[in-house]
Amino acid sequence: MSNRDIPEKPPLSQRLVVAQLRLLLPPHADDEKAADFLRIAIGQAHENVEWVVVRPDSLTDEGSVTAYDLEPSPIRNTIFDAGATSRANVANFMCRLVTEPELWQAWKRQMPVIYNSQV
Repeated sequence: MSNRDIPEKPPLSQRLVVAQLRLLLPPHADDEKAADFLRIAIGQAHENVEWVVVRPDSLTDEGSVTAYDLEPSPIRNTIFDAGATSRANVANFMCRLVTEPELWQAWKRQMPVIYNSQV
């Protein structure tokens, strides 16, 4: 899913595969429509609704939370050079968004991409 509020230009190979996924996997298209609803219908200045769309790369199962990186936009080809993101790290980031006001302020009304750190 792309963030159409910023200039994300995925490689052609990725765009072609994602276009096929939209046609073949209805949940993928639904996810994109939900993100677009937040971006467009709710927008950046709604007085009562704030949002963050967390975009993990290839999800993995890990036993515990590890270091992770947050990017405003994908830094890899999500189809042909995907980075790993553990479900534990996604859950940790989402919990931190709710409990750490500074983190929420940094990412509200954005669509950050989360990757496991390569350290």
